[in-house]
Amino acid sequence: MKLTRSASIILLVIANIAADQISKVIIRAKVVAGSRTNIIGDYLTLHNVENDGAFLGMGGDLNPTVKLFVLLILPALVLGFVLAHMFRDKSMDRSSLIGFACVVGGGIANVFDRFMYGEVTDFLHIDLGGVFRTGIFNVADMSVTFGMIIILWSSFKNRKK
Repeated sequence: MKLTRSASIILLVIANIAADQISKVIIRAKVVAGSRTNIIGDYLTLHNVENDGAFLGMGGDLNPTVKLFVLLILPALVLGFVLAHMFRDKSMDRSSLIGFACVVGGGIANVFDRFMYGEVTDFLHIDLGGVFRTGIFNVADMSVTFGMIIILWSSFKNRKK
């Protein structure tokens, strides 16, 4: 059975949200807040931290009204516009649709956390000995990053045609 384009978009967005929310439920239930557990030495570690800001905690110290607008209302509006654009733009290639679905799904998952809990649960950290190091992040952040990489790759691929 072949899925319609719209059904594929909805399923990809929901899959991204579900993967993120399931991972956060497990982390909140099984990992002690503020703890650190080595998964692969010091290279990949598991944490349970609540981030009341955006990327790397930026914006966490904003006035509560400004924070509500910048970290909850504005992102929700942008995600809604992007999702609507995905349904309307029938010329968008498959790679771009997958990328945007990952971005929207991950974005919705983090906005959901902000709405429900006032903060976002982050739990993974990568440190490759000073060569590459991340902040603490979650599955939604990975979805957004992966989606952006696909969108960029697709735009370069389509530009060469």
